[in-house]
Parts: sequence; C-alpha cells; structure tokens
Amino acid sequence: MQRVRYHRVVAGYLVENFGCRATQADGAALERQFEQRGMARASTPAEASVVVMNTCTVTAGADQDARAAIRRVRRQNPDARIVVTGCYAQRAPEEIAALPGVSLVIGNSHKHQLAEIVSGTSTESASESECRSASDFGWRSASSAAINDGASPFAARHAFGWRSALSAAINEPSREGALAPEVLAFVPLTALTAPLGSREPEAGSPIFVSDIFAHTELLAAPVFDAANERTRPNLKVQDGCDNRCSFCVIPYVRGHSRSLQIDRILREVTGLVESGYREVVISGINLGRWGRDLDVGPQTADLSQTLTPEVRGPTSEVAFQNPTLESLIRAILRETALEKLRISSVEPMDWTDDLISLVASSPRIAKHAHVPMQSGSDAVLRRMHRKYRPWHYREKIEKIRATMPAAAIGADVMVGFPGETDAEFEATRRMIEDLPFTYLHVFTYSARPGTPAAAMTNQVPVHVARERNRVLRELAAEKKLAFMRSFVGKTVDAITLNVVANDAHGEFTEALTDNYLKLRLRGRHEPNRWQRARIEDVVGGVLVGVDAISDSEMQAPQESVS
Repeated sequence: MQRVRYHRVVAGYLVENFGCRATQADGAALERQFEQRGMARASTPAEASVVVMNTCTVTAGADQDARAAIRRVRRQNPDARIVVTGCYAQRAPEEIAALPGVSLVIGNSHKHQLAEIVSGTSTESASESECRSASDFGWRSASSAAINDGASPFAARHAFGWRSALSAAINEPSREGALAPEVLAFVPLTALTAPLGSREPEAGSPIFVSDIFAHTELLAAPVFDAANERTRPNLKVQDGCDNRCSFCVIPYVRGHSRSLQIDRILREVTGLVESGYREVVISGINLGRWGRDLDVGPQTADLSQTLTPEVRGPTSEVAFQNPTLESLIRAILRETALEKLRISSVEPMDWTDDLISLVASSPRIAKHAHVPMQSGSDAVLRRMHRKYRPWHYREKIEKIRATMPAAAIGADVMVGFPGETDAEFEATRRMIEDLPFTYLHVFTYSARPGTPAAAMTNQVPVHVARERNRVLRELAAEKKLAFMRSFVGKTVDAITLNVVANDAHGEFTEALTDNYLKLRLRGRHEPNRWQRARIEDVVGGVLVGVDAISDSEMQAPQESVS
C-alpha cells in the first residue's frame, strides 16, 4: 500500500512594535497568542503571511512612523495581511482602515483576541458574523453622521457602544454605552493564506474597536530588548491610567488603570528565574497605581491555592492584604529567587517614603529612580493637570538622592506646552540644573486630537519649542557626563548583555550597571552574568572598565524582607 504524505506550510507571523515598554510588552503577549495557535515567527516582513503593526500614538510623529511602516511592509511583501493594532488603532481606526494595504484594524479593546480574530477562530461563528468593510459595520463615521444628521460627530459612536479616543477625551466614559453589543467581523483563515498575487488593496478594512473603558483585560508577557534578549526581560504588571493630564491621549486608548494579579506576576518572575534570568524590569503605564483596583479577598484566596509551596512563603497572605506597589515588590523579593529587580517609571507622588526606603535598603533592587517631571513651572503643571507642585517634586528627588547617593535619577520633561512663556521655561531649566538628575528624556509637546491641551490658545511656535528642547538636552548631557565621571577609579556591579564588539583597544562586552549606566567591559564575557568592574575611563558617553571580580565569586544578594 502506498503511503500518502501530507505537507502543511505553517503560516508565519511577525509583530512590529512601536513606542513604549507597555506596547512592547503587549507585542510579546501577541506573539504568545500566535504561537499557541501553531503559527511560526517570521524573521522579516517579507517572510510573513501576517504582519502585526503594534502602534503608538503618543505624538504626531508616532502616527507618522506607523503609516510609514505600513507603506514599507506593503512594498516589501504585497501579499502579507497587514494587521494594525495598538494605541493609534484605538484612537483613529477609520483613518488607518483607509490606508492601502491594511487588512484589519484591531484596537487595544480587542487586542487580547487578536490572534483569534486573525486566525478566524473568534468566539463568534462564521454564521453569526460576516466579513464586512468599515462602512458596513452598523455604524457610521463621525463626519458622515454629522453631515447627514446634523448631529454631534460623537453621537453615532455612542449609539453603537464604542467611541474613538477623540470622543472619549471630550466625554467621560459611559458604562452603559460601553457595554452595548459589539459587531465583529469574521476573517476566515483561508483569506490569510490565499495564493500569492490574489489579493487586491482593500477599500475599507474590517475594524474591531469598542469602548476601551469597558475592558478589564491586561496583556502580559515578558518582553526582551533585541540586544538584551538573554539578560533583562521586562514584565508589564499594570496598564491604563486614571489620571487626566491635559496633553495626554493615553488614558483614552488604554482605559482605566488595572493591575496584573499577584499570583500571575510571581509565576512569571519565577519562570524567568528558573530559565536563568537574573534581572527583571517591572513596568506599567502608571506603575505606582498597581494594586489599587484589585479585589483583596479573592486574590489572597487564589494565591494560597495556585502557588506551589516553593513559591508560596509562610507570610505570603499577609503581604497581599494591602496590594500596593511596595507590597508587590516585597512579595517578589520574598517569594522568588530573583537576583535583581528594576522598577521602571513611577509618578512623583507614588514615590512614598516606604518605597524610597525599600529601594534604598535592598541590594536586590536596582538603584534607579525614573520620576516624570514634565515641567518645573507651577503654572504649566496646573495647565497640564498634573497632581503635584514643583516643591513637591523637588522634595521627592532630594529625598531619593539623600538615601541613594549613587542612584540613577531620571525624568521626563516636556517643552513647548501651550502658553509656555520664557519665564516658565526658565523655571524648568533652573530646576533641572539644581536637581541631581543623571539623565533626562526631553520631549517637545505634540498636540493630540481631542485632548484639552490641543484646544488651548497660545500654542508655542515650533522653532521656539525645538530650541528649548536643545537647551535641556545639552544640560542633561552635561549632568550625565559629570555623574559618569564620578565613578572613575571606583568599582560598580553590572550585568553583561548579549553584545560583544571591538574598538581601538580591543574586544569588549556591553554591560549595564546597577545604576543604569552603559559599560564597555574589556574582554569577552558570557551574557547574563553579574560582574564587578573597576571603571577606568568615560569614552563617548559610556563607562569603560575591567573585570574586578568574576561572577562565580559574586554571591547573589540576599536580605530579609519585612
């Protein structure tokens, strides 16, 4: 009897991420979704049958980058199904759906179902839902609704249970409308794997977007920077934001603040430790708000049932009675064998005395504080709807420096906010000059549709904002260089990265110090190893050092956690 052999080509996918760590973490979770459905990760867009563009929309430039990437992928692989998701997709789905080459638009509201939707295995059956263009979804665009009915551009969207970021920014979320039934478009798998050359550009692509404020899902999977793939995974433990800064569109594309359950966090961290990772970064859109939304009772009960005795310490339940960022950090230190925990950006007023003391006292927590500042002018902070005053901010930074003399202290600063005068900018510059920052992320204000700031008068001319940006960047570079030079002749702890290269002095391995400084460690060293290095020089904005003690001689830091 002749055997018949069947060969099945596994569809390839590729996720391209834009923007912040939260978006990258979402991308890692999307990759898990595809892998669980048997799809293989492609190396390039040209090799993929499905390319997911996981977008950012924090600035107009981020939107432009996404559109340019869509055009690039279409040129490289005209037969790929281009799926656009993320914050830009949530904010302006119709705008993206109209772009040539786009096959699907899936907002953050449906990102947790993305692979289901793409593979045609949505919870709705094909008989319940049919593939239709954006114009046939049972809702109309804001412009057509306004033209035909003389109604508010937002009325049609509210009537169908979803709103764009623009309408959400002007009208606070309505739970009743948010829970209205959603119409989904079914995309069969055969459509994704059609013969080459059989596809035509879509006139209007299916859109999966609903009211983000109605959703409680949180995508979470460790994400790895390309250069640090084997050393420093980043785990998103919080998403969304309940603040309403006047310049920011993020709450309207990511929804309410919500936290990853503690048992899930401990399982993820424990899994990373067991896989050999020595440093983990925890992050979130508003990380300091972690735990405020959690139901303490069920969570504590679930923890006792789901964690193994090795992960569940004798005092676990006590630690979770008060779910705050501080209690989460203590739980990670107590319940896992993680060698180094790094905390990403935390808002000024969430840097409590307890948090500062905890970071300062534990050798297992990286000495690194990123504290968004935005402006040093009280008037500008008030127009921004920020919840602190300059003197509050100054007090926090000075307290962090007093308790951690060698810590990296960074900030986000915005220039060119509407109405920012020369005097208000000078207040920011002077405050930066006075405070012990070691680096800055300087942003030029970018108007986001629907935000209160976009409607403010006295928009700062572009050339003025750019000049202010330059001034602060130069000041930040001076402060960073002075901080780095203070370590020459001293020893530091650093984790080796997955990059080995050569310069005029020979081979070196890239590393990152405990206090967030780049280091060229002379010689070839295995990645993911803690090394003690003696700093000899600062060259090109990077520390240069030699091995002072081998990893085998360095003991993993331990301490009692109370």
